[in-house]
Amino acid sequence: MAHTPVNHPARPIYRAIGGLVGLYFVVFGVLGIISSAGNDVLAQNDTTVLGQGTNTGYSLLAVLLGLVILAGTVIGRNLDVAINQWLAYALMVLGLAGLAFIRTDANIFNFSIVTVIVTLLLSLVLLMVGMYGKVGTDEEQDAFEKARLVL
Repeated sequence: MAHTPVNHPARPIYRAIGGLVGLYFVVFGVLGIISSAGNDVLAQNDTTVLGQGTNTGYSLLAVLLGLVILAGTVIGRNLDVAINQWLAYALMVLGLAGLAFIRTDANIFNFSIVTVIVTLLLSLVLLMVGMYGKVGTDEEQDAFEKARLVL
């Protein structure tokens, strides 16, 4: 039995939202690389971009994540669903780890509380996009509808 909707009517909107999240990560990462130029890769200083603490390491990671999300969005074929769901879980772990280590020397990505909040919020958006963006056959959609009506 399918646990997520198949061929949701708002799927193109969810896919566009996923692309916007990827674009945000790319823009944030590029601005972070520019802003933290000349610092150590994992520097713990007062570098901020769009109100969020960052360093070169996290900025490079953000660009990589954004490009992966954008590539999945462009390719589609349920690859975007898998990428969005897995990266959503990874970003949740990253955000919670950033929160746990925010005032310690283990804060290698120079997270601030705003960075944690934005990371967790974007991970929830990616998870939602991943759960409602699945494409399937008409038979899969009918099976989902029948299962949903039974509940």
